[in-house]
Amino acid sequence: MVRIVDVAKKAKVSTATVSRVLSKPGTVTEETTEKVLKAIKELNYQPNALARQLRRLETKTVLVVVPDITNTFFSKVLRGIESLAVINGYQVLLGDAGNDIERENGYLNILRQKKADGIILLTARMKSKSVEEMAFEYPVVLACEYIEGSTIPTVSIDNISGARKGTEHLINLGHKRIGFISGPLDSVLGQDRLKGYCQAMRRYNLTVEPILIQEGDFSYESGFKMMMKFLALNDPLTAVFAANDEMAFGAINAIKSKGLSVPHNISVIGFDDIKFSSIFEPALTTIAQPAFEIGTKAMELLIRLMNREKIERHQYMLEDQLITRDSCSKYIV
Repeated sequence: MVRIVDVAKKAKVSTATVSRVLSKPGTVTEETTEKVLKAIKELNYQPNALARQLRRLETKTVLVVVPDITNTFFSKVLRGIESLAVINGYQVLLGDAGNDIERENGYLNILRQKKADGIILLTARMKSKSVEEMAFEYPVVLACEYIEGSTIPTVSIDNISGARKGTEHLINLGHKRIGFISGPLDSVLGQDRLKGYCQAMRRYNLTVEPILIQEGDFSYESGFKMMMKFLALNDPLTAVFAANDEMAFGAINAIKSKGLSVPHNISVIGFDDIKFSSIFEPALTTIAQPAFEIGTKAMELLIRLMNREKIERHQYMLEDQLITRDSCSKYIV
């Protein structure tokens, strides 16, 4: 079956342009219109009239897909989304991908089946082509994560800069042998936070040792397990940067299980500033994300897309902040 993307490829235009030729031909130049119509004729493309009619119907429901519902960071993002959704008369349908790419892809069918008017993806591990094609047909917003080079409206922080800031904090406290527990390296968050750590280490002429980088999965359990690997090293480290707070909690409890103290023996810093960070013992130094604001901005952009309003900017970068608490201290030789 010939699809709109096939027409766009043959005519060497975007799928959005093909869609405008079919629905609002007056908004496209005559030359481009001719190219598109020629491609349609040669490919014998048959626009799905029923699908277009169905897309005009409103369910007053939006779908939000999270990578892992057990990660408490997303609760505040969801509250931000919900706060603006309710004011505008929308219900929020939540999909938990469980860190499974196939499940993420499956949620896109909810849009195709017209069970929701738009979707906010808090994860971006599925093939970028699939998301891009869906975004040409339906309202799609990315939040927290992003797709490199995409024009899909995206709301996030600069994760590279945030991780660099956290690592530099440890370096400025006198630490040189610093371990890093990354998130999954098949995710953009895992990759970006590792880049920030490496940039800071190199900026201060500190060696980035492969043994001091361990890949976690953003869970408490992986933080505990990776920290135990660090504690087994012959040459001990003095500080650890965990790529999220859940793993930082696991790292701290692993240190305690060996009879060591945080921060007196090993300093620990996290990322996200979830609610439990301020009441954990010791209170966790971390990079705070404006989670609620990420949610409200993502929902604002989705509403504008659903109302077919033009969005001038495609990338919205919000500010992160270093929150210093009790889990880090100066390294004294």
